[in-house]
Amino acid sequence: MYALLKKFLQLLLTLMYQVEVHGLDNYQQAGKRVLIISNHTSFLDPLLLGVFLPDRITFAINTQISQQWWLKPFLRLSHVFPMDPTHPLSLKALINHLKNDTKTVIFPEGRITVTGALMKIYDGTGMVADKSGAMILPIRIHGAEYTHFSKLKNIVRLRWFPKITIRILPPTHIHAADNIHGKSRRKASGHVLADIMSNMIFSTSHYQQTIFSALLEARTIYGGKHEVAEDLERSPLSYDTLITRSIAIANALKKCTAADEHVGVLLPNTAKTPCVLIGLQLYGRIPAMLNYSIGSAGMISACQTAQVKTVLTSRRFIELAKLTEETQALSLQVTLIYLEDIAAQISGMDKIKALWQCKTANYWYKSHQYNPHDTAVVLFTSGSEGAPKGVVLSHHNILANINQVKSRISFNANDVVLNFLPMFHSFGFTAGTLLPILNGMKTFFYPSPLHYTVIPEIAYETEATIMFATNTFLTAYGKKAHPYDFFKMRYVVAGAEKLQQTTRDLWAEKFGIRILEGYGATETSPVTSVNTPIDYKAGSVGRFMPEMRYQLEPVEGIEHGGKLHVAGPNIMKGYLLPDNPGVLVPPASLFGEGWYDTGDIVDVDDDGFIHIKGRSKRFAKIGGEMVSLTVVEQLALRAWADAHHAAVSLTHPKKGEEIILLTTQKAATLKELTDVSEGLAAINLPRKIFTVEAIPLLGAGKTDYAKATELAAKLNA
Repeated sequence: MYALLKKFLQLLLTLMYQVEVHGLDNYQQAGKRVLIISNHTSFLDPLLLGVFLPDRITFAINTQISQQWWLKPFLRLSHVFPMDPTHPLSLKALINHLKNDTKTVIFPEGRITVTGALMKIYDGTGMVADKSGAMILPIRIHGAEYTHFSKLKNIVRLRWFPKITIRILPPTHIHAADNIHGKSRRKASGHVLADIMSNMIFSTSHYQQTIFSALLEARTIYGGKHEVAEDLERSPLSYDTLITRSIAIANALKKCTAADEHVGVLLPNTAKTPCVLIGLQLYGRIPAMLNYSIGSAGMISACQTAQVKTVLTSRRFIELAKLTEETQALSLQVTLIYLEDIAAQISGMDKIKALWQCKTANYWYKSHQYNPHDTAVVLFTSGSEGAPKGVVLSHHNILANINQVKSRISFNANDVVLNFLPMFHSFGFTAGTLLPILNGMKTFFYPSPLHYTVIPEIAYETEATIMFATNTFLTAYGKKAHPYDFFKMRYVVAGAEKLQQTTRDLWAEKFGIRILEGYGATETSPVTSVNTPIDYKAGSVGRFMPEMRYQLEPVEGIEHGGKLHVAGPNIMKGYLLPDNPGVLVPPASLFGEGWYDTGDIVDVDDDGFIHIKGRSKRFAKIGGEMVSLTVVEQLALRAWADAHHAAVSLTHPKKGEEIILLTTQKAATLKELTDVSEGLAAINLPRKIFTVEAIPLLGAGKTDYAKATELAAKLNA
């Protein structure tokens, strides 16, 4: 009777939800004593696992849920172990139960998700696995969150019969260090379990596809009429409109560009720019994002490095951004194509064709015809350490990074992202543009991060909930904003430069917002690590993204930590170098091929949090001792919190190098700096201090140390 009922339910659920089960061989390999852990997407989850997993397994289910009248008949298909995950005796009983060599399912979140992402993972489940010696078998349920049995009403578009997939991952063990006991061991076990869960979510996510296919997937989830982009023109774009415009542009650009050609993009932060980027990618053209803040010489150098012959731009943008001289110089090297001219060439029939292609894209666009490892974009380094290098990122790199972030932080379709970071910057390209568009969030594009008074007003007006910025910009917004301007803000993520304690305190005290500091590089697509609401440690830049590996290279003079090398699915395809234009140089370091040398000196603590000590090039060697220029800047901030500072090193005939501090603090003296340097060796003090009107900045708000060094050398001459 049991087998018959189970077979009937399998057929019924397969008919209704097209249920697919992958990885049954992993289930068999797990052995007899197994703790099955699964994400909790809906009320259907116990039924799905009970029906589609072999054997008559045990369910350790929250007591309240197990009493639901409608669930009781289905739970009879399995053994039920009612428990309270917060009660020690309940956990002890479960440990003893597992020691009888049973296969037991538990939902470590303890509740059905109300965000669509992983919720809090209870340490108790990790302790159960540790104490019982059971194998852990991670299982990902995907698709049930879109049914009416989930708790995501008004967050995702619920459907009657969405496709459901059950993925069984390879079994693993929880290994806590032998010298950890008591509460510390329980916490450590819970931490390991949380990592297993987030790694499971990432590894089973669909990032092996192209950006356009991911866009079509997002439309299926959230609906074609769902709005995802808006700018100062106040004309929101829905998924259908975004896809239609992208296809229309793709059809037009196909006539004047070639497959695999690097096409320069010189455009502002508006809702039109993503249409151009996706339009280029649709037929295999590769957007090369030009940084218009570095002047014509820098843009020409970038075009030569990436062998760009055609640049897409806009007359209106050139006029408003006052780039006439720069584009005239650029036009001597490349062909400029203006979007206004492209738009004029798109006829009514072309628009109808694009609309038809939009509606039928799920049928004619087959992502397997395109390689996810093909190049999606070329971004350029800032050029602060020489001529700009081209960083080549694949569709796989970018989508992997987006899904890595999603596995750690919950986003949903009710979020509004305020994106003022330029798309030529990797932070603005991936986190500010593609992450929200591909995940149902509305992005409000603002053309410049430098409007310190306007941006808080925009945040207030659009009811923005997420913002990505640099320390420099956050400090400026914090000072200018009204205390209520960020009233809806859920996440403020800082990256690209060190978050200062003064900025952290300002936002906490004035707005009640805890800034989440992260770390990355263009070469890592860009997020390497980030603090999250669950995993947070002030002063750190968070923990590594799922499936990232790291090595620390010893550095002379550095006792704790070393130079960071990383590898993972979000590491770039390679560089395009100025001295060898157009030739891809894959990443490699002393740890082998595929590894990227970040050039940053870091320390990784026992909990996996990264602490940045500075760039390897941001250390000065004074009398044989390594001195961090970042520490010098921190010292200056302690003395003059409201000023901007840049510490640089210049060659010195006797000491090898000397430290020069540039500051906007008027009448700054070395004595004031000495007064706040208690506990620091005198070697950390600059030899000279120069007051300047402004510290040179790059387009993304970071200090331009190349120009700062030139300025210091000139003042020191």
